Amino acid sequence: MSLTDGGAAFSVVAAIAIVAGLAGVVVPGLPALPLCWGGVLLWAIFGDAGPGRWAVLAAATVVAAAGAVIKYAWPGRNLKRTGVPTSSLLVGGLLGLVGFFVIPVIGLVIGFVGGVWGAERLRLGSNQLAWPATVQALKAAGLSMMVEFLAGLVIAALWVAGLLFT
Repeated sequence: MSLTDGGAAFSVVAAIAIVAGLAGVVVPGLPALPLCWGGVLLWAIFGDAGPGRWAVLAAATVVAAAGAVIKYAWPGRNLKRTGVPTSSLLVGGLLGLVGFFVIPVIGLVIGFVGGVWGAERLRLGSNQLAWPATVQALKAAGLSMMVEFLAGLVIAALWVAGLLFT
């Protein structure tokens, strides 16, 4: 099989999309799970794999959908239980996005932490109350990223299995 072969070329493009999707877990603006799923979709439609490619696509679709739901539901439930409002997370996310472009990569974390802490400081009126809420928000963000990355890895593993066995 050479790279001039259409199926091989689409497999390479799918691999690039999946890797970009995995990187999208930490890079703002890259939709992680849609990129991973899109790579599998591209491979299933245009690749030269056998009929098992549709089973791989179906499994990847289930994993992507479940990952998208779980990445918001599980951390959100934990935050509701601890009392951190969505508005604080939105402020943190917005400042994290700005921070990413002001100070590449580490600005994301600095902006998110600063944004959540600032919003909670304004809401609660005390540093001693704002910091525990900020820690809970960081745990929720980490859990969300972990769920999304794990779902992306499962999609990648399904695709690799599809490459090997179809």
